[in-house]
Amino acid sequence: MSIKRVGVIGGGQLALMMAKSAEKLGVELVIQTPNKDDPAVTIAQSTIFAPINDAAATATLATRCDVVTFENEFVDLAALAPLAEQGVCFRPSLEVLSPLLDKYHQRCYLQQIGLPVPKFATLENVSEPWQFPLVLKSRRHGYDGQGTFIVKDADTLHQLTNAGKKTSFLVEEFVPFVKELAIIAARSPNGEIVTYPVVETQQKNQVCHRVIAPADISTELTNLIQEMAGNLLHNLQAVGIFGIELFLVGDRQVLINEIAPRTHNSGHFTLDACEVSQFEQHLRAVCDLPLGNTSLRSPAAVMINLLGYEESENDYLVKRQQLAALPNAFVYWYDKKTSRLGRKLGHVTVLLDSNTDAEEVAQIIESIWYV
Repeated sequence: MSIKRVGVIGGGQLALMMAKSAEKLGVELVIQTPNKDDPAVTIAQSTIFAPINDAAATATLATRCDVVTFENEFVDLAALAPLAEQGVCFRPSLEVLSPLLDKYHQRCYLQQIGLPVPKFATLENVSEPWQFPLVLKSRRHGYDGQGTFIVKDADTLHQLTNAGKKTSFLVEEFVPFVKELAIIAARSPNGEIVTYPVVETQQKNQVCHRVIAPADISTELTNLIQEMAGNLLHNLQAVGIFGIELFLVGDRQVLINEIAPRTHNSGHFTLDACEVSQFEQHLRAVCDLPLGNTSLRSPAAVMINLLGYEESENDYLVKRQQLAALPNAFVYWYDKKTSRLGRKLGHVTVLLDSNTDAEEVAQIIESIWYV
C-alpha cells in the first residue's frame, strides 16, 4: 500500500519539524491537536482541533489518512484500542507503546529483555531503606523536568508524595553518572534498523540544554549502545523512530534511563548535521519506505535549546538574527506565542569542523540568548 497521508496525534514542534521531510517524500500531514495556535497547525494539510486523547477525534483523523503516528506519548491506549481492532493502522502500534508509556512498566520491560537500568521500585513497594539522594518520577506525563525530582532527604520525599497524592510515582537510585548520552534509532515494518551517532546531552534541572554530536566515547561503547538500541527495537517489533537516553557510569558501563517512542529533542541536530533527519526517518519508517543514511555531514555538531527565561509575548527576532549570523548555524523557531521559564521556544544547531570546540560555540550561543 502506498502511504500518502500520515495522521499525527499532537501538534507541537515535533510535528512542525516533520513538514519539510513530508514535502520531500510527497506525504501530506493531518494533525490532531487541541489549539489553533499550536505550532504544527500552520503546516498541516488539515487539522482536527481536539485533545490528543479524544478517541472520537482520532477516529475522524483515521478516515483522512493511511496511517496514524504520535508526536508525544500522552495518549490513552485503552480509548484507542477499539480503533486498532477496527483496522486503524497505528505506527508504532498500541502493543509497542503499551510497555513504554508508564515509566515503571518501561523499566520492568527493559529489565525483562536484559537491558541494564538503574535500581527502581514503585513508591508503594519500596521494601528497604534507600540511600539519599534518590530520584522520584511521575510514572505518566512527565517531560522536560516536570514530574522528576532529586530528593535529598526523607522529609522532602514525604512532602512531595503528600503533595502529589493522586500521582503514581517511580523511585529510582540516583546514578552518579560520568555523562548523559542518547541515541536515536529507527525500525521499519520489514525489520530494517538504523541508528544515529551516539550523542552527549547536557541537562540542567532535568531539562536538556545542549546536545553534542558525536559523543566523546570509545568505539567499543558506541557499538554497545547501538547494539542495545537495536535489541530494544527488535524485541518491541517497533515501527518508527525512538529516542533512548542513557547514563554512562565509569568508563564502560551504561544504564538506560528512559525511552521516548517518537522523535526526540536529542535528535534535533540531525535536521542539519545528518544526511537524513530523524523526522524524515520517522516518516520513512511509518510509510514503509527504505530507511535513509544516518551519517554525519560534518565532523561534529552542537545543538542548543532556546529555552524561555521570562514570562513574555516576544518573538525574539533580533536575537534569532544574531544567532543565524553565526558561521554554520541553523536556527529553528517553534512559533509559540508566549514564553515562560524553561519552555522550549526553538533550537540552534551549529556544524563544527574537527578543530572547533563545541563548548565554546555553546557558550557563544547562550551568551546571545540569555543575556
